[in-house]
Amino acid sequence: MTTEIAPIDNVRDTRLADALSERYLAYALSTIVSRSLPDVRDGLKPVHRRILYAMRVLKLDPKSGFKKCARVVGDVIGKYHPHGDASVYDAMVRLAQDFAVRYPLVDGQGNFGNVDGDNAAAMRYTESRLTAVADALLQGLEENAVDFKETYDGEESEPIVLPAAFPNLLANGSSGIAVGMATNIPPHNVEEICNALTHLIKFPNAGIDKLVDFMPGPDFPTGGMLMESRETVVEAYKNGKGSFRLRAKWEVEKLSRGLYQIVVTEIPYQVQKSKLVEKIAELMMAKKLPLLGDIRDESTTEVRLVIDPKNRTIDPEMVMEQLFRFTDFETRFGLNMNVLDGGNTPGVMDLRQVLTAFLNHRHVVLVRRNEFRLDKIDRRLEVLGGYLIAYLNLDEVIRIIREEDHPKQEMISTFKLTDNQAEAILNMRLRSLRKLEEVEIRTEFDGLSSEKADIEDLLSNEERRWKVISAEISETKKLFGKKTELGARRTEVGDAPAEIDVPVEAFIEREPVTIVCSQKGWIRGVKGHNVDPESLKYKDGDRGRYFVKAQTTDKLVIFASNGRFYTLGCDKLPSGRGHGEPLSLMVELTNGHEAVNMFVHEKGRKLLIASDNGRGFVVEEDSVIAQTRNGKQVMNVAEGVEACRCLAITEDVDAVGIIGDNRKLLVFKLEEVPVMNRGQGVILQRYKDGGMADVRLFKKEDGLSWPTGERTRTETDLTPWEGRRATAGRLPPRGFPRSNRFT
Repeated sequence: MTTEIAPIDNVRDTRLADALSERYLAYALSTIVSRSLPDVRDGLKPVHRRILYAMRVLKLDPKSGFKKCARVVGDVIGKYHPHGDASVYDAMVRLAQDFAVRYPLVDGQGNFGNVDGDNAAAMRYTESRLTAVADALLQGLEENAVDFKETYDGEESEPIVLPAAFPNLLANGSSGIAVGMATNIPPHNVEEICNALTHLIKFPNAGIDKLVDFMPGPDFPTGGMLMESRETVVEAYKNGKGSFRLRAKWEVEKLSRGLYQIVVTEIPYQVQKSKLVEKIAELMMAKKLPLLGDIRDESTTEVRLVIDPKNRTIDPEMVMEQLFRFTDFETRFGLNMNVLDGGNTPGVMDLRQVLTAFLNHRHVVLVRRNEFRLDKIDRRLEVLGGYLIAYLNLDEVIRIIREEDHPKQEMISTFKLTDNQAEAILNMRLRSLRKLEEVEIRTEFDGLSSEKADIEDLLSNEERRWKVISAEISETKKLFGKKTELGARRTEVGDAPAEIDVPVEAFIEREPVTIVCSQKGWIRGVKGHNVDPESLKYKDGDRGRYFVKAQTTDKLVIFASNGRFYTLGCDKLPSGRGHGEPLSLMVELTNGHEAVNMFVHEKGRKLLIASDNGRGFVVEEDSVIAQTRNGKQVMNVAEGVEACRCLAITEDVDAVGIIGDNRKLLVFKLEEVPVMNRGQGVILQRYKDGGMADVRLFKKEDGLSWPTGERTRTETDLTPWEGRRATAGRLPPRGFPRSNRFT
């Protein structure tokens, strides 16, 4: 038995890609317009606008009592916002947090979370009402200042945008991620915004540079220090995109015996204090903050983080620079003024465009509110005019009412009244027929007539309208300006921070270490300096070659037979528990070459380097430090030639002793060897056959020494072997080692 499938109406063939594209575009537009991006006019997203409107409907004005947040959330999701209660409550909580919103829109009573990142109490426990700022945003809502639209179920209506007598977008900022676009606007000081708006009314074409004079930068609710140059701020506001560097605010408290402690009183915006302290503690455990001794959180309602340095000799600037580099004591807040304009079109605006859009909205609101008032006045004047006609013809009006079957139509035809006027006369109470009432009606009529003329003049005079808007902005400035507790600037505006030269060693825990490198080039770092060479183990067929005592904060310099210098951090060497790692894996040391010497870097020192063909020169040690694994080529060696010596020049040496494979010894002054940055070097000793066997630096006054069996012989009269650099020299004294080595 087969079942027939009923035909389906309105079926159309389409490509899957087109169907997906169409639906995804609809979803993207819905997300952009109805969820993630704020309106440039009131600075609100739909959920925030609906929360404030629901609270206004519930009459939760600043001077009224509080109501449970659960009641507000219920009305919002039941009437206006068909989404989850958790998301609505989270949005409402944020509007009440004075550390999250520069000018809170919700006055919360109860636990609304804290800067440590603790969550707010459940909505059934907390209560709320509107703040004065929110009240300013809602001003004129009942006066046809904005358009309304039907709610999602068609049973209610809600405002498309709020009248916004308060510049909320810039004052409180906004952030959100939509499909393919995002917004991130920092909060600003409202008095500075008002000053910029007032200037823009007078000079509509004012440049960003001038506006930044009034608005030097963001003003975050948690304070901190804004560390950006004016040029960077101007550029960010010109493009509508950029970023601002924000640092914690700190001070030094002096203690007894020359000690001090650093106290952080303000942390960057959107940084959770508890997580910040945990991160610092983790870095201290990992020994990545060696300048810090301890950190304590002594905060109450005010932030107070106490930092103890490792010792009192450390510069506090150095301690904080280390924290700025490794922790959220310094953050960057991105600027991306991507907003919806009056036509619900998303786009990135610069500072002047945002301010202009707000002013244009205020102008529209002013016109609509006055037109609404004018309509009310016209209706009232119409009724009052009917009353005055009734008073002038009171006897006839009474007669018509008593005797006529259709008094309304009779009065309309007799006194040329409108329908509204006749209806109003018929609804008058007898007590209103007193003489006093007539006087009051005439007074009201004259007053409304005067107000009507004033409004009509206002609506016909654009210059006057902008003066009214300027006055409204001045009133906002007075209510929420810097002289008030809420409006006082919190973020201190500074310039870009000067670069503090913090040595790499400052970020490494200083510990003694012995560097061990074997004959075959396996290197490791053994903790401590009391290392017994006999206790060290090597791979089969290998043995020890270099033993260098250092600190983990030191740099290890390696001179190789290819003429390159390599640099390694002593803290990065493999552990001494095993055999270590091949040096060739830590630096780009090519096959066939080996380390000639390795030593701890000492600033300001000079080195004598030489190759086996008897060439060499003096080089500044600071100039040979390499920044990469490839090292730094300093001595150029030809094919078949190898660099073989690297000697540190101390202050007391003044002579060079050099001997060749031909067993010729030459002594000459050290000053004859030039200082170079790179090259093959000059001839130190000339040979007919073979090359250089050894070279040594010494003090001529003390003589030249070499081992003879178990003893050391020192020759002080070196006259027979003294000569100029690049000469051949003479046979060494009797008893000189047959190995042709000074050691």
